[in-house]
Amino acid sequence: MKLLEDKIRADGKVYDGDILKVDSFVNHQIDVPLMNELAKEFYHRFVDSGVNKILTIEASGIGIASLTAQYFTAPVVFAKKSRSANLAPDVYTAKVISYTHGNTNNILVSKDYLGANDRVLIIDDFLATGEALFGLCDLVAQAGATLCGAGILIEKAYQAGGKTARERGIRVESLARVASMSQKDGITFVEE
Repeated sequence: MKLLEDKIRADGKVYDGDILKVDSFVNHQIDVPLMNELAKEFYHRFVDSGVNKILTIEASGIGIASLTAQYFTAPVVFAKKSRSANLAPDVYTAKVISYTHGNTNNILVSKDYLGANDRVLIIDDFLATGEALFGLCDLVAQAGATLCGAGILIEKAYQAGGKTARERGIRVESLARVASMSQKDGITFVEE
């Protein structure tokens, strides 16, 4: 999506360690008008899927998931990365390795908020190795819910996550697919 690609070119920063920093508009400071336009695009791409729940992982996906959910008039459920005192004891859980943070999390969703009657759209900010996406898919499967697909803001198409997800039959709609990036050469996108 040209709107997002242009914003990434203008304000995204490439850091060592294969990091694309977009925190000035996606996940630390949120450009709400921009994210709202991207949320509308996810709605248009999945409007015929019967979505009744949006699922994401804390914390970076919550903003775009919430904006997307308003168009589906569906609640957002976010997988927590740690158990809190107020979390119901009966949960679905999956292990997720975080490339960015260099750790492993047991993500959790209360069984009260995800069930067999749900048609779930996963929304997240990044797709690289696929760890977060596959962990969320695991939670959907544990609940016996129907996975409608995954809406991703930025896919690092040169990493295996998107390809693997599509090979597994997951409908992945990425709004910007990064073909390559480096501090020297900048960012290039997959031509659609």
